[in-house]
Amino acid sequence: MKEYLKKNGIRLGVILLAVILVVTVSSQVLGGSAGFLTNIIVAVREPINKAATSAGSLLDGLYGYIFEYEQLQAELEATRNELAAAQEEVRAGQEAVEENRRYEELLGFAEDNPDYVMEQARITSWSASNWASSFMISKGSDDGIEVGDAVITESGALVGQVSEVAATSATVNTIIDVDTRVGVLVGTNGSAAMLVGDYTLMTQGQAQVTWLTEGAQLFLDDTILTSGSGDQIPSGLVVGTVTSIQSEAAGQTEYGIITPAADLGSLVQVFIITDFGNSASQNSGDTGNTGSTGEQTSPTPEPTASATPAAEG
Repeated sequence: MKEYLKKNGIRLGVILLAVILVVTVSSQVLGGSAGFLTNIIVAVREPINKAATSAGSLLDGLYGYIFEYEQLQAELEATRNELAAAQEEVRAGQEAVEENRRYEELLGFAEDNPDYVMEQARITSWSASNWASSFMISKGSDDGIEVGDAVITESGALVGQVSEVAATSATVNTIIDVDTRVGVLVGTNGSAAMLVGDYTLMTQGQAQVTWLTEGAQLFLDDTILTSGSGDQIPSGLVVGTVTSIQSEAAGQTEYGIITPAADLGSLVQVFIITDFGNSASQNSGDTGNTGSTGEQTSPTPEPTASATPAAEG
């Protein structure tokens, strides 16, 4: 036994010390278990409370942001609507000013031509065909419009002729349309010629003056006027100006390239001359029309109608 204790005494002492320490610690832990658990709960609860408080603050802030964002969106939409309404009022005002300007200019033209009876019309659509230059207007036979009637701007520049008529609408072929045939006067001495449509020129917004009277001569910037032949278009309407002079293949015959006086691309409103105090010829024989090449000069017009433009319906 002594020998055993001598050899293993240190080991036993260490084991005994370890047992004592374990018992002591266990007693302390078991004796203060409530306090220990409380400390653990408190330690865990504190960060949870802080996290919950932070989350609540975050949600409050997010809700406030969403509410303010919706308010801003509503205010922005209201501002956009107000701006659109203001822009519409401005456009309406500009249109009214432009319309008044057209009427004032038309009044001056009508005073210079008291025999003209004119009907105002809006352009409702342009032809979608690449082979024609024409548009629809908002007036028709119910308003006294007939095929062949001259269509002009407020300043009296020729736009074209009525080619088809329905009860409440009509089709107008412009002066650059390929089917155009209008008697005109050229040069300082007013020589007779013919305004003729051409497909290539039509795509460039132009037409040509050809079939000049023998001896007639064209010059650049000459103003081309209607001749009044055919009894459908009155004389003296401005057609356009000569912007180029060309020769036929043989080089002996000249023709002019005409740029219209009317800005066809910006037309909104036109005026149709339904009567200009011109009566049918009292002479026997064919009076001709603007669509034919064999034209005759009409007799001197007799004033029979008022120039006051008819109100648009």
